[in-house]
Amino acid sequence: MSEPSAHNSHSSCPGLTRASTTAGPEIQQDVDGRDKPGHDGEKNKHRLLRRFAIATAAVIAICVTAASVWIASLPPLPLDQARQVSTTIVDRNGKLLRAYAMADGRWRLPVHAQSDVDPGYLNLLLGFEDQRFREHAGVDPLALGRAALQLVSHGHIVSGGSTITMQLARLIEPRRERSVYAKLRQIVRAVEIERRLSKDEILDLYLTLAPFGGNLEGIRAASLAYFGKEPKRLSLAESALLVALPQSPEKRRLDRYPDAARIARDRVLERMVEEGRVSRDDADHARTEPVPRLRRPMPLLAPHATDQAASLIKDRPLIRLTLDSVIQRNLETLARDRAAAMGADISIGILAVDHHTGDVIAHVGSPDYFSERRAGQVDMTRAVRSPGSTLKPFIYGLAFEDGFVHPDSLIDDRPVRYGNYAPENFDMTFQGTVPVRKALQLSLNVPAIALLDRVGASRLSSRIKQAGGNLILPKDEVPGLAMGLGGVGITLSDLVRLYSGLARLGSTVPLREIVREDGAEEIDTRRLMDQAAAWQVGHVLIGTPPPENAVRGRVAFKTGTSYGYRDAWSVGFDGRTTIGVWVGRPDGASVPGLLGRTAAAPILFDAFARTGKLPAPLPKAPKGVLTASNAKLPLPLRRFRPAGDLLRQGNEQTPHIQFPLNGSQIDAAVSGEAEQTQLPVKVAGGVLPLTMLVNGRSVGTIGSQRRTAIDPPGPGFVRLTVMDATGAADTVVVRIQTRSP
Repeated sequence: MSEPSAHNSHSSCPGLTRASTTAGPEIQQDVDGRDKPGHDGEKNKHRLLRRFAIATAAVIAICVTAASVWIASLPPLPLDQARQVSTTIVDRNGKLLRAYAMADGRWRLPVHAQSDVDPGYLNLLLGFEDQRFREHAGVDPLALGRAALQLVSHGHIVSGGSTITMQLARLIEPRRERSVYAKLRQIVRAVEIERRLSKDEILDLYLTLAPFGGNLEGIRAASLAYFGKEPKRLSLAESALLVALPQSPEKRRLDRYPDAARIARDRVLERMVEEGRVSRDDADHARTEPVPRLRRPMPLLAPHATDQAASLIKDRPLIRLTLDSVIQRNLETLARDRAAAMGADISIGILAVDHHTGDVIAHVGSPDYFSERRAGQVDMTRAVRSPGSTLKPFIYGLAFEDGFVHPDSLIDDRPVRYGNYAPENFDMTFQGTVPVRKALQLSLNVPAIALLDRVGASRLSSRIKQAGGNLILPKDEVPGLAMGLGGVGITLSDLVRLYSGLARLGSTVPLREIVREDGAEEIDTRRLMDQAAAWQVGHVLIGTPPPENAVRGRVAFKTGTSYGYRDAWSVGFDGRTTIGVWVGRPDGASVPGLLGRTAAAPILFDAFARTGKLPAPLPKAPKGVLTASNAKLPLPLRRFRPAGDLLRQGNEQTPHIQFPLNGSQIDAAVSGEAEQTQLPVKVAGGVLPLTMLVNGRSVGTIGSQRRTAIDPPGPGFVRLTVMDATGAADTVVVRIQTRSP
């Protein structure tokens, strides 16, 4: 037998042969490391990671792009709209007189945290709502994280993660839904707000917009409505309550759900104790304070003045008036009490003015703004009424200015007739011959009309108009003698301005109530009468016997009663303040027994007392004022002679100034620093002795030559008057203009 061949031997184990043939190279590759088992899996893993990273980056890029597009698509932050507030009107010291609700009925008063809010309230607010307000940039990640953990662990919201800035964003753009989108929008807006506003501005705006239930927005509106005071000084209980209300303003409204508000307040106090901001004893004491259950009315001082200011100024959220809120409140109380005692139909107007500046410090238009029976919304300080005898001091002032009468001159109070007009005194009696001073103090009618006849009714009317007073005459009528007893119309405001001119020694300034925004002052001085004449009138009026409730010699005043007992007046001044009072019915009906002396004068003196200041002395007499007894007066000034008594017999002539001519301009040479050449005066006619007056002041007599020389008082207009022994006089007005030699 032959041996098997190699081929045959391999063929006999075909499986072994295939296995050996197949396995050999793989084992060899593994050894060599060129193609290890699992290497493809690693490559796939790295490939997947790269793809995931690329996809993630793409998603992030898309999200960032989408977020950027979304943020860019947001409308501008409506800060201007958020800054709109109620119109507020404050007094000269910044105290609130009145606020007006916004057009939609909301009360939103402007506030500045650093000056208008109690620091204790701010401490509680930031401690409860946003402890890191001064550090974060609008969003507090720590607060958000804490709120999320508390939500998960407790199953409900324990503390919010919103910052003050985020809450402000929600107030600026109010949205009802509570969603992730809304929260993201708040975050974006909060960051935007922080970039545009300072921390103080953010806090101010939040305190202005925070809701407190109903139509109350902002800490000031809430404090005034619930506590009746500004938020400058709040108790701990009040501060905690105001911190709690904005969290759920409608469910904690004090006028509806006071118990819920009290529970929320106590929760705030407890948390502040836990955080060490409030002591346990203080918190326990605060919990005992009851919470208000009713809203108080908003402040309403000087309603007539504030109404007028608001109607004149439309574009200013804050209007400052010259009024003093303390004096205003005192005089409103005075008017209300006196009107209640006088009857249900009586109204009262009071106006108090600082006559140095013209600033109105109190303006009472009626005793009750909301009284229909008293026509409370009618401002009686601006109503045209008959002035009674209150214009008499200006008649006397012009008479003193013209130099034909002096306070110590004698004047007759006896029956007299001027055509068809025969004036009578109020009591239907006559006093005979009396000093001019007494005639004015007793408000005698006949002497006043006699002086007005010499002064001229048209001249009195034009001088009052020149000084800023507006006299209302009946249609198609000209000023007549009856105007001296009230036969014209005038407002209390104009009358007070005229009397302030007496206090200012002959010049008036416009009365003002609204303070200019730029702080500039415009003083438009108007001439009423000469200084000497104004001083003489004031010196006479301060001697008028006051009512029983007053001290004599402190206030110069005059009373007046219109025909038919329709108006009672009293106007007076000291060295600082002029006050006018009107009493009567707004409808003009008669009030039997209504007299200026018994109805208005006591209110006037009470008004001075309620200013809180002692009466200031009147100005001292100007230089050159003639102060002498009747016996020492120049003969023509010792007794007043009416115009009818000055008619001459035969060839007698009244005095006439021949030089200088009326209206002429005269150059007076000046030598040295103050010496001036004398001004010659030449007179014709008149009964000797002749008395020479310069601007109403006597400068001596003129002898038989009927000529003299005077020292001009200085550049400007000068009134020269010559009066003879019978009281006849002539007057010229010239203009002195100095020139260098």
